[in-house]
Amino acid sequence: MTVPRPAGLAGASGQARRAGLASFVGTTIEWYDFYIYGTASALVFGKLFFPDASPAAGVLASFATFWVGFLARPLGGIVFGHFGDRMGRKGTLVTTLLMMGAATFLIGVLPTHAQIGVAAPFLLALLRAVQGIAVGGEWGGAVLMASESAPKGRGSLFAMLVQQGSPAGAILATLVFLAAGTMDDAAFAAWGWRVPFLLSGVLVVVGLVIRMKVAESSEFEQVRESGEVVQLPIAEVLRTAWRTVLLGIGASIMGISSAYFTNTFVLSWTTNELHMNRQTMLYVLLGVSVVQFLWQPLAALISERVGETRFMVCSLLANVVLAGPMFLLVSTAQPVLVLVGIALATIAGSGYYAVLAGFLARAFTSRVRYTGISLSYQLCSTLIGGTTPFAAQALLTAGGSIWPVVGFYAALLLITTGCVAALARATARRTSRVQAPAAL
Repeated sequence: MTVPRPAGLAGASGQARRAGLASFVGTTIEWYDFYIYGTASALVFGKLFFPDASPAAGVLASFATFWVGFLARPLGGIVFGHFGDRMGRKGTLVTTLLMMGAATFLIGVLPTHAQIGVAAPFLLALLRAVQGIAVGGEWGGAVLMASESAPKGRGSLFAMLVQQGSPAGAILATLVFLAAGTMDDAAFAAWGWRVPFLLSGVLVVVGLVIRMKVAESSEFEQVRESGEVVQLPIAEVLRTAWRTVLLGIGASIMGISSAYFTNTFVLSWTTNELHMNRQTMLYVLLGVSVVQFLWQPLAALISERVGETRFMVCSLLANVVLAGPMFLLVSTAQPVLVLVGIALATIAGSGYYAVLAGFLARAFTSRVRYTGISLSYQLCSTLIGGTTPFAAQALLTAGGSIWPVVGFYAALLLITTGCVAALARATARRTSRVQAPAAL
């Protein structure tokens, strides 16, 4: 898979392009690992690791282990943010990639409940926690490696390459599950589901080779040379920027949760309750991921021309309008209509997502930026992202209708919109205060 190269990337230095490529490839692998767990949770984990539960309860229990990864993500953000702000971005990104690859591979060889009893779901949850710690440290470092190495004024465009890792990882995960899903149900349940996890080992080797060739972030080198490295970044963030962290959490809500509405909850809903064919639904999600992958670079360029905050707010409000139609189209269980519904919502939502990384990075100073954006994004993942498929499934089960889920989806969008606008104002005020003495 190749990365679209907008005009702003073509004129960049070799180091900037290498940093962007390394961030894209590494993040793609991390999200591939994270997404295959979500796909397996929707399709097979309930039956293999929670066989004594009813089908609906098994799905809920499977989604609960899915949430464990999100609970662990802030820990990864704090730990790797600390070392990333003190020692540099590159070393942390090599470590997170190794952790994620090892945990994912071990899930692929994990015995099921039928083989080792209750130890199976316990070990599954433990490995999921390791995945969460790894991705919690990965995202912030990848964003900064790309944006801090970018040409002046192009940080958001290069940070978009990190956001490309999400649809690219989803495309890879879906393709691998489509290949594994061609076998009959018995073979898929027996060993076919393991193949996507085992392939992670190969991808990690490729990612490590690319990452080891990238130089350290230029902005971090400047901080280190000036002697401004903070001894305890988390304390500094909580002392000086706690309001920014809170707004960052709110501004990240749909960036975190939207993929888990479609790739996890909708996949479970359509295959388990609407009785759509598993392969057909995976093809639908593959098409949606391709749409997102192609749209995000264009969205980032458009946002530079019309203003990032305005673009993000308009994208989010468009998604509110499309919430009801999306779920109604999905409820028809007609593949073409399901694809149209999810794709429309994805175009609106991924426009905002494309520029979210650069938007958050500018909200914090370079001295504590790794810790600040990681804490914001990963706390949001714990509070909102991991609960999304669980809460949506619970609302659907309790209400017997999709409309409570629509209301939940729209409420998250509106909260995100308000926080984006508030954080943009706060960042503008901080920037003006920093620049004011220089102007004098």
